[in-house]
Amino acid sequence: MSHPKFVSFSRNGTPGYGLLAGDGIIDLSARHGAKWPTLREVVADGALLQLAEAAANLEADFPVSEVRYEIPIPAPEKLICVGVNFPDRNEEYKDGQAAPANPSLFIRFPRSFTGHDQSLIRPPESLELDYEGEIVIVIGKRGRRIPEAKALDHIAALSLCNEGTIRDWVRHAKFNVTQGKNFDRTGSIGPWLIPFTDEAQIADIRLETRVNGEIRQSDRTSRMIFSFRKIISYISTFTTVVPGDVIVTGTPTGAGARFDPPIWLKPGDVVEVEADGIGTLRNTIADEA
Repeated sequence: MSHPKFVSFSRNGTPGYGLLAGDGIIDLSARHGAKWPTLREVVADGALLQLAEAAANLEADFPVSEVRYEIPIPAPEKLICVGVNFPDRNEEYKDGQAAPANPSLFIRFPRSFTGHDQSLIRPPESLELDYEGEIVIVIGKRGRRIPEAKALDHIAALSLCNEGTIRDWVRHAKFNVTQGKNFDRTGSIGPWLIPFTDEAQIADIRLETRVNGEIRQSDRTSRMIFSFRKIISYISTFTTVVPGDVIVTGTPTGAGARFDPPIWLKPGDVVEVEADGIGTLRNTIADEA
């Protein structure tokens, strides 16, 4: 069964959201925007499936070609990313250390991401733009100190992320990676939100990143060091998770930095992040204008 695909977009400069319908979009914001201004409010009310059912017999209002994809949740309160979360990725660090007991976390700003089919921007300060394909979970239910057994009840939807990174800027200081992770429009989230219905959607799915058609990253979620349950439970220990929060759950081995010599992204490159049952997030690379 294919899941409904909820997109955030801008059309003629006006933001909106809707449901993908073939090559078109059913404009839900035109119908429900007064009650739910963005997908964040839809998620907060647990209304994704309700809206999908209500739109079941509607025709597309306009073609996809008329819109610019935006990140699905336009203004999340929190955007939290998990660092090293696949076994081979841990070994890349060659520090002889076993997998850590707790996940490495860092924060990104919404402005550091762009939508599906948009360009990731290589800034003038560095040539070391790299890709990281990841699965995104969107929180649908508020919670604090959530036990692992109940953690998946707090997921509303799934998406994908290219957690693009300026590598030399994550080494600018002794401990922090914030700078290299937050250059404007160096990463992407999308193309859409898929409602989360059961654990089978994420328990053992393939996650793959391709650059110009060449597979660079490929692994399965069943091999993650920290499960989706553990990630939600751990994060909620120190901060209240709220609807619309975005959690980016970690990337497999094979980023450009790990090649010898490293292979950085350059203008014209096409990066695709694909996961079973979620879709394919695609972006080109461009230099900052």
